Amino acid sequence: MATIDFARESGVLDFSGQVAVVTGGARGVGRGITEAFLAAGADVMVCGRTPVADDALPVAADSTGTVKRAVFIAADLRDADQASSMISAVVERFGMINTLVNNAGGSPQVDAAAASPRFSSSIVALNLLAPLYCAQAANAVMQGQGDGGSIVNIASVSGLRPSPGTAAYGAAKAGLISLTQSLAIEWAPAVRVNSVSAGMVATDAAEDHYGGAEGMAEVAATVPLGRFGTPADVAGLCLFLASPLADYVTGTNLVAHGGGEVPAFLAASARPAGAKPDSGPVDDAPARSGGQPS
Repeated sequence: MATIDFARESGVLDFSGQVAVVTGGARGVGRGITEAFLAAGADVMVCGRTPVADDALPVAADSTGTVKRAVFIAADLRDADQASSMISAVVERFGMINTLVNNAGGSPQVDAAAASPRFSSSIVALNLLAPLYCAQAANAVMQGQGDGGSIVNIASVSGLRPSPGTAAYGAAKAGLISLTQSLAIEWAPAVRVNSVSAGMVATDAAEDHYGGAEGMAEVAATVPLGRFGTPADVAGLCLFLASPLADYVTGTNLVAHGGGEVPAFLAASARPAGAKPDSGPVDDAPARSGGQPS
């Protein structure tokens, strides 16, 4: 958070008097994004399907030392009416909406051959249609505001390369990146729409998914920067895209993956003859969000 703290304290990323919505913003990467916007001075509404107690909601002190806590509203964003009602509740409470971060998403590991139609539909609805529904409702508000607004879609490297074990998730995230580009053109100049494709991010679920600290260390070694991403890494990009620093940025997909994965041919050429290869690319969805958000 050091870079974010510096930018906030220097006034470069000051969101005082602004309102942000972070879907799935009470845990995982979404919680980190929420805390960053709170620390930057914004009022933040988070949402999810499962209610969260007030004392468990994200909290942060802004540059004046004022402690700010997120506000929660329950909503299943796969339902267009609930997504619209959520945005309406934000406007009713705060009078405006400056930034929407479509963060809610994820998927458990399921082989595509065994995935049921109901499962696949649910994953696509959560990772592609829900962001569309929220964006449509937010855009209707932002277009009528003098300073417009910014929408940031949290996509994934799974939408940029094969996503074995989470095929529907990868396809939905690829669709979300395409959707971002289309909405950026349709809704300009009042509303900017961008996406962030996150790689493997260390959350509470990551250690269990990757076999403990030893497993995480082995996976981190496949990343050129030598580590998992953090929620703060993703949050920093969201603050940038929502800030005046990005006033001329729209329709862009920023990739935060630590350099990606070391090419397989390099690992193969370095293996002793007869040694077994490591497993293929690892999926970011469980590490990023621990599956579907509440």
